[in-house]
Amino acid sequence: MALCRSSSVHFISSLLQARIPSLSYFNCRLLKSRKLSSPLSCVLSSSSSAMDTPPEGYRRNVGICLINPSKKIFATSRLDVPDSWQMPQGGIDASEDPRNAAIRELREETGVFQLIFLLRYMFQAPYWLTYDFPPETREKLRIQWGSDWTGQAQKWLLFKFNGKDEEVNLLGDGTEKAEFGEWTWMSSREVLDHAVEFKKQVYQEVLKVFSPYIE
Repeated sequence: MALCRSSSVHFISSLLQARIPSLSYFNCRLLKSRKLSSPLSCVLSSSSSAMDTPPEGYRRNVGICLINPSKKIFATSRLDVPDSWQMPQGGIDASEDPRNAAIRELREETGVFQLIFLLRYMFQAPYWLTYDFPPETREKLRIQWGSDWTGQAQKWLLFKFNGKDEEVNLLGDGTEKAEFGEWTWMSSREVLDHAVEFKKQVYQEVLKVFSPYIE
């Protein structure tokens, strides 16, 4: 697993928008139950409102699985959590849809969407996936955000990056404080092995949904 440091990237003024196919799927949650041997459980619903509404008490969030032509997955190491690696993610603003949130988060965290024409939208996971914050993380984020969330409910999107590694810039577009110190391309197994424990179940489900595109 070769590590890469962030590098500078030039702003590109002409951005091409990716096309998204219409999706009609079911709503699914990751639930924890003392009666179940597995914490995974799906709640099926045919209503579009159920698809668009995350579980109560969970912060709306978008996750991005960014792959390269070799089907390796983009992962970054957090500055505030040693030895913690993750796929890009971030909160969804009010009135913002998951795709636009994904574009914004990638721009802010990696800089690659300043070169949006080098990426191709591929697929969106059809349901919300949730994870709970550990108590110490929840308290830290309560102070940071000024609101108390049980955890995060995520919509996951898959993108393919067709650019060069030198175009990745962990300083992003300069609008947000840098969160990551290093990045690399990982296999699905490596992503799971290096994820923090409370995100592993979500990552397993995400990688299963996207498996036709990354294996």
